[in-house]
Amino acid sequence: MNLRGKKVLVTGSEGFIGSHLTERLVELGAGVTSLVQYNSFNNWGWIDTLNKNIKDGINVVTGDIREYDGMKRIIKGQDVVFHLAALIAIPYSYLSPMAYIRTNVEGTSNVLEACRDYDVQKVIHTSTSETYGTALYVPIDEKHPMQGQSPYSASKIGADKIAESYYKSFNLPVATIRPFNTYGPRQSARAVIPTIISQILSGKTEIKLGSLTPTRDFNYVKDTAEAFIKIAESDKTIGQVINAGSNYEISIGDTVKKIIDIIGKDVKILCDEDRIRPKKSEVNRLWANNSKIRELTEWVPQYSLDEGLKETIDWIKSNIKYFKADIYNI
Repeated sequence: MNLRGKKVLVTGSEGFIGSHLTERLVELGAGVTSLVQYNSFNNWGWIDTLNKNIKDGINVVTGDIREYDGMKRIIKGQDVVFHLAALIAIPYSYLSPMAYIRTNVEGTSNVLEACRDYDVQKVIHTSTSETYGTALYVPIDEKHPMQGQSPYSASKIGADKIAESYYKSFNLPVATIRPFNTYGPRQSARAVIPTIISQILSGKTEIKLGSLTPTRDFNYVKDTAEAFIKIAESDKTIGQVINAGSNYEISIGDTVKKIIDIIGKDVKILCDEDRIRPKKSEVNRLWANNSKIRELTEWVPQYSLDEGLKETIDWIKSNIKYFKADIYNI
């Protein structure tokens, strides 16, 4: 499928990955509708910050994926739907599990049902590597068991299974992308990489972090956005769950060392108990097997971790006045 000229909807477009994907879709010549969550301030999140030539190519609509009637109205007439809208903060899911069920499970069901009603040509549903939990074997392929180690991951497992059911029950052309640990410009300050960078660039000589031993498979956001595009373009991806990862594993502790070396400032790392997950909930190891996405779409990451970190550091440096490094938000 060539996305040029296609009518494309992106849910969660105002967010971190969604805004980068929206920007890329406009560059490719798609007719992009950007769904942002309604708010009384008429704030469009990161869409508000995009260059004018990009913003002029976006039709922004407001709504809420938890409202089925609204989703029907917005999805009618769309050719392709990229579904990214979700609650994603793992710590907050411990405080309000039901909010994650309503948004991530029921909201996904609303999107899929509306896509079914209007015969959407392709739906790309967004999963997460958190659905795998701590690796039982590495690298993690798509056959790895799913483990609900947090209310967030459990809600995303539910959403993934709803998407699977719509493909198998109703032949809805759904592909599920399972990104591993995306980072880069515009990411929430509560995520580990911007947390590290913003504390250092704010002049702190002691930075607060959670556990340093877990490993992650970090992916630069532009690579992740391109994985969405490749999966949408390929007919081979329909009905498939597909990892989007780098096949490179690194611990949080070693990631901190890389960032310190790049920035060139000496800091001390303190363990903050508030940032540590419950013992059985911590995902200790993530390492993606990305052979499936390579075979189906020929997608490969273009950014090394060092390259992506340098771009992220530069972006945070230019926006450091907006970061509140003394506050930890869950």
